[in-house]
Amino acid sequence: MAPSAHDDQLLELPGLVRDRVAEGRAKARATKQRKAAEAEVTEVDPVAQVLLDLPLAHLDKPFDYSVPVAMAETAQPGVRVKVRFAGQDVDGFVVGRAATTEHAGALKPLRRVVSAERVLSPEIAALTAAVAERYAGTRSDVLRLAVPARHATAEGEPPVAPGGPARWDPAAAEEAWAGHEPGATYLRHLHDGGAPRSVWHAAAGTDWPVLMAHATAATLAGGRGSLLVVPDGKAVARVSAALGAVLGDGHHVTLTADAGPAERYRAFLAVARGSVRVVVGTRAAAFAPVRDLGLLGLWDDGDGNLAEPRAPYPHAREVLLLRAEQEAAGLLIGGFARTVEADQLLRTGWAHRIAPTRALARGRVTVGVTGATDFDLERDPLARVSRVPRDAFATIKTALEAGPVLVQTPRRGYAAALACDTCRTSARCPACTGPLRLSGPVAPPECGWCGAVAESWSCAVCGGRGLRAPIVGEARTAEELGRAFPGVRVAGSSGDRLLTRVKAGPSIVVATPGAEPPADGGYAAVLLLDTWLLLGHPDLRTEEEALRRWSNAAGLVAPGGRVLIVGDPAHPTTQALVRWDQPGFAGREAEQRALAHLPPASRLASLTGAPGALADARTLLDLPEHAELLGPVPLAAGAEVGEDDEEQRLVVRVPRGEGPALSAALGELQRLRSARRLEPVRVQVDPPSL
Repeated sequence: MAPSAHDDQLLELPGLVRDRVAEGRAKARATKQRKAAEAEVTEVDPVAQVLLDLPLAHLDKPFDYSVPVAMAETAQPGVRVKVRFAGQDVDGFVVGRAATTEHAGALKPLRRVVSAERVLSPEIAALTAAVAERYAGTRSDVLRLAVPARHATAEGEPPVAPGGPARWDPAAAEEAWAGHEPGATYLRHLHDGGAPRSVWHAAAGTDWPVLMAHATAATLAGGRGSLLVVPDGKAVARVSAALGAVLGDGHHVTLTADAGPAERYRAFLAVARGSVRVVVGTRAAAFAPVRDLGLLGLWDDGDGNLAEPRAPYPHAREVLLLRAEQEAAGLLIGGFARTVEADQLLRTGWAHRIAPTRALARGRVTVGVTGATDFDLERDPLARVSRVPRDAFATIKTALEAGPVLVQTPRRGYAAALACDTCRTSARCPACTGPLRLSGPVAPPECGWCGAVAESWSCAVCGGRGLRAPIVGEARTAEELGRAFPGVRVAGSSGDRLLTRVKAGPSIVVATPGAEPPADGGYAAVLLLDTWLLLGHPDLRTEEEALRRWSNAAGLVAPGGRVLIVGDPAHPTTQALVRWDQPGFAGREAEQRALAHLPPASRLASLTGAPGALADARTLLDLPEHAELLGPVPLAAGAEVGEDDEEQRLVVRVPRGEGPALSAALGELQRLRSARRLEPVRVQVDPPSL
C-alpha cells in the first residue's frame, strides 16, 4: 500500500512525538473496530426486551434493544444489563428475547451484560408484574424487593453442592400433627404432588416450627421445594433449627435482611441455581426463586412486620396468595390467632381449615381472668385498681415451682407516662409541653419529645410536685416482680434487648408483645398485664391485634399450663382467648365489618398528598362503578381541610369484586401523573390500618 500524506507527515515529526501520534491512531482504529463489532447484531433473537430500573410509572414497561453478537450467549432472560436511556446508563433486567420488534427505526444496542447470572426467573418476573398490578405500583419497585443487590464476590464463588437425600419420617410427621385435623391428610396431599390450601389454627403449646418442618419434609420427599415466610429473625432462627433437625443439614437456606448483603446474596444464588430447594425468611423471601415450588407457608399473617413499608407496600400474605395461584403450589397459613383476611379465604372456599380437636385445645391450656369479677373483689377489694392483683401473684408463685413464668406488658421502658400525684393531670414538659417519662428508678423525669430534664417540675394545675406512673413499662414491672419474688431470676425482653431462649427452671420473664422468647419445654404460666392498653387504640384492627398478641404469648405455655388475664372478663376479645376460639372471633369480626362495608368485604385504597395534588388525582381517577370517596381529611391533628401546607388523605372504597378494577384505575392514575410530571401522591392499596 502506498504511503499516505498522513504517513509522510508522521515521518517528519520528531521521534518521541511520532511514536505518541502513532499510538493514538492505533487506539482510534481499535476503538472504531470495537464499536463496529459491537454494532453487529446477532442473527438469532436479535431483540432484547429490557425492564429498566426507573421509578417513573409511565416508563414501567419493557423496552427493546438490539443484542450485539458478542452478547448473544450471555444476554439471556433473567440477567442484569446496562443500557443507554435518555442520555444516561440505566440498570435493567432482560425479560425476553425476540426475533422482531414493533419499534420503528434502528434499536440501540445493549451497553453490556453486568452478569451472566440469571437472577430473575420467569416465575418471579410474572409474580412481580402481578404484585405491581395488585398494588398499583411499578415493577421496578417490586423487583428491588424481589432480587437482592448483586455481590460480585459471592457470585464468583463455587456453587453450593446440593444436599444429600432429605429425611422423611411419615410416622413422626403424623405424630407431630396429631390432634390438628386433618393435618395428616394435608401432608399426604403435599407428598403426592397436590396443591392443598389451608388455614391452620394452632393449639396453645404447639411447637409450630416443627410442624411446618414436617410439612416441608413431606413436600421435599415428593420432589418439590418449599418456601416458608415468618415475621422476624427470631422466628426464622426457630424454623431454621427445626428444618435442620427434621430434614438434616444442607437442605435449606435463610433469607433475612439482617444477614448482610454478601450472605443474603449467597443464599439467594443457592436457591436461584437450584442447589437448595427450601427457604425460610422474612417478608422479602416471599419472592425467593424456589424451583418446582410445592409449598408456600406463612406463620402469623397478622404481624405488622409482614407488610412492606416501601412502595408499593405489598403484604407477604397477598404475595403468597398470588404465587400459589400462578405456580399451582400448596399454601399453609398458620397462627395461634386468625386474621379476618385468612377467615375470608375459608368463607369463600379458596382454602380449607386445619384446627385442633376440642380435646387438644382444652387439654393444652387453661385460661382465666382476674382483676374485675365479683369473686375477685370479694377476695381482694383492691383487685379492680391493682395492676397485679393477689390472684396473679399466687399464680406466679405456684407456677414457679414447675418452671419459668412469662409476664406480658404492652409498654417498653420504666414509666412511659407520668401524672400529678395529687390531681392526676398528665405531667408535661415546661419547655415544649411534651409528655414526661422516667427511664429508670433513680433517673429524673425527662421529656419524651425534646429530651429536656425536668428536675424541678411542678403541676401547672394544682402546684403539686409529686409524680405517679399511670402507665408502667416492662423495666418497672420487672423491678416490682423482683422485689416480690426475692431469689428468683427476673429478666426483661423488649426493643433491642431481646432474649432468644429461656432455660427450664424457676424464672420470670417480662416481655413486650412480640419480644417474648420461647422457653425450653414451655412456660408454666403466662400472665397478661395492662390488657386495657392494647384495647384502647383507635384503629380498625385494635381488638384483632390485641387477641393476636395475647394468643402468641399464650401459645408459648407448656402443655397443661395456665394463662391468666388481668382485665375485663366480659370483653368479647377476652372471652375469645378464654375459650381459645380465635376462629370464632375472626368470623364475628368479619361479619361486623361486612355490615359496615369495611375490609375484607370491601377493598380500600388511600391517597395521601397535598390538597392540590389530591384534587388533581380525583379529577384524573377513572373509578369503578360502585366506588365511594371518603374524605379528604387532614393527617395532622388540628389541621383544617382547606390548609394548603398540610397533607391530606383520601380513601376510596369499592366492593370486593371491583378490587382489580380499582387497582387498574389507580395504576393508570399513577402513569398519567408521572407522564405529566404532576405533584406526587402516595397510593396505598389495602393499607394495614387507617
